Amino acid sequence: MPKKARVRKPKHSQSLHEQIEDPESYGVRTKPRAEKKRRRADDEEEELLDVKLSGRILKAAREQQQELDAEELFDLDHDDDGDDEDGQQQKRAADPQAALRAALQKIGGGGPGGKGPAADDDSDDDSDGGRGGLHGNDADEQYEEEEVEVDPEDERALAAFLAPGAATYRQTSLADLIVSRLRERQAEQGLAQLAEDGDDPDSAPGPVPDGLEPRVVEVYRGVGKLLSRYTAGKVPKAFKIIPNLRNWEDVLYLTDPDSWSVHAVYQATRLFVSNLNARLAQRFLALVLLPRVRAEIRQHKRLHFALFQALRKATYKPGAFYKGILLPLCQTRTCTLREAVILTSVLKRASLPVLHSAAALLRLAQLEYCGTTSFFMRVLLDKKYALPYRVIDALVDHFVRFADDERQMPVVWHQTLLCFVQRYKHEIRPDDLRALRALCSKQHHYKVSPEVVRELDHGMGRGAGGAAGQAGGAAPMAIQDPGAAGLSKVGANVVENVRDMPPVPMLED
Repeated sequence: MPKKARVRKPKHSQSLHEQIEDPESYGVRTKPRAEKKRRRADDEEEELLDVKLSGRILKAAREQQQELDAEELFDLDHDDDGDDEDGQQQKRAADPQAALRAALQKIGGGGPGGKGPAADDDSDDDSDGGRGGLHGNDADEQYEEEEVEVDPEDERALAAFLAPGAATYRQTSLADLIVSRLRERQAEQGLAQLAEDGDDPDSAPGPVPDGLEPRVVEVYRGVGKLLSRYTAGKVPKAFKIIPNLRNWEDVLYLTDPDSWSVHAVYQATRLFVSNLNARLAQRFLALVLLPRVRAEIRQHKRLHFALFQALRKATYKPGAFYKGILLPLCQTRTCTLREAVILTSVLKRASLPVLHSAAALLRLAQLEYCGTTSFFMRVLLDKKYALPYRVIDALVDHFVRFADDERQMPVVWHQTLLCFVQRYKHEIRPDDLRALRALCSKQHHYKVSPEVVRELDHGMGRGAGGAAGQAGGAAPMAIQDPGAAGLSKVGANVVENVRDMPPVPMLED
């Protein structure tokens, strides 16, 4: 049988002349696009809302209605007041509590039959999603990394610079401030004075500031009981509105900040630092956070992780942190070695602006010296800020004033001096360089002082390159062009004499 003939398939689907004549080969559309299907509004089926979403909508509507009802009740209660002076004073006293109306209505009226402050706990929206604001599961852990082992010899050396009675010093808290105000008002009005400290705290609650309604007092004392056992979760909304009040200190005093749990202190620090301005946040840090941190360190010889995180949150407002925690602590001259080491670890982890840090260094240099002040100064100097000349001169005066001091300076003072000279030796005036060299001969440390003298010998001084040679006896360093650092060194040793140059032939005109 003859073989079956092969049918060769063309290599190209179209021949050359067909491709030339075909418009599709040039990208021209020959078929029209399919029309897009548009849904008509009448034909669209309405999607049913989720059960959770519809519940949230109804819940928000119910809360708004409760707020409106609370405002109406408040207006009705105060419409009957007369225009006499007593009525005007009552209205003025009730004005700071206007922000509490919706919260009190939502909590349950604040009366004996209400649900109490915990009723709003589950309905509150917290940015941390109910985790208490601490990272991971570290909320119940102690901060093991910052457990400080204090050398008894260092404590004895620093004790010579502390104020008398530093071991029993108690930082002024918010409760102390409010009670002192009440005693002053009672003394002016000729009323009986409040009982002194030392009575049984469980016998009766503390005094109530003036101008607060009984309902507000009852609600916020209940909030304080809740915060005393708080560990994680959402915070009552009645507590969240405190930063928006004009008399927030009086309302916060009702919650008894001294009895808060450490996790509640962390949540309160986040709330107040983020919602108050720098001046008011400074008062919160100085009256609430600082006394609690010092009491925790003194009692447990360590700092809880939640309080450490609260200190880190406080650095988000640098001015309030310096004026509310660091400077008051150094002004009392009662800062212990353990407290200084823990707070310096907070400073090391924080990124603080140069202007706030420079102002803090200037203030620390002008304060009466306490041995632990050098810890904070050394950490701030290690950040290598571009400090103003005024701050540098103040630091020089701070060190030079100890030239005639008969006390033996602690090692941390010598380390701070070395750190300062290493960082700013080229910005110190030539006269100050000589004064620091004389200081090293009077306040001498067998290991640190030779390093300080070596750094002073290599310092150029402010404004003149040869001043360092006169001050320290070393040869002045050559001033190089900063742009020439990256150039090649080829031919650096070649010296050209401008008077012995080869003749250059000139072209004739």
